[in-house]
Amino acid sequence: MIQTITLAGGCFWCTEAVFSIIKGVEKIEPGYTGGSVTNPTYEQVSSGTTGHAEAVQISFETNVISLEEILEIFFATHDPTSINRQGADMGTQYRSAVFYQNKEQKAIIEKVISDLNKQEIWDIPIVTKVVPLEVFYFAEAYHKDYYKNHPKQAYCQAVIEPKLIKLQQRYINKLKIA
Repeated sequence: MIQTITLAGGCFWCTEAVFSIIKGVEKIEPGYTGGSVTNPTYEQVSSGTTGHAEAVQISFETNVISLEEILEIFFATHDPTSINRQGADMGTQYRSAVFYQNKEQKAIIEKVISDLNKQEIWDIPIVTKVVPLEVFYFAEAYHKDYYKNHPKQAYCQAVIEPKLIKLQQRYINKLKIA
């Protein structure tokens, strides 16, 4: 069965790159959600005035990977303890949030966060927002497969590459075989 979840973990290029190599992930769409502007542009969202977060909508095969596993990877590959910031990227558009589609997803998300907080992996609690998905706006076409198309770009080398290395070291059994 295919399920969809929407994740905001800072820059959507990073989150897309991470999940593009995970077994069971069938489709990833970068976009914007959580704000008040209809059909926002990247420039509008980047200004921090729309209320939208950069996010990815992930469709995954539940008989290959569970929502819990998707969330575990999500929390391990960004900083869920920073409010409105991921590294040098600052503003509400870079907040950590999970946008759920139904009450079953909400319950799973809340349990995963609770379990991770109990493990005390981070020095402070997770601040990731758990909110219902209202609408998702697809990003402009040039954002799709950004890392795949621009692996030598400075941001990709400095920010995305280390996340992928960490992912490969920690979740080798979850990776797609090329």
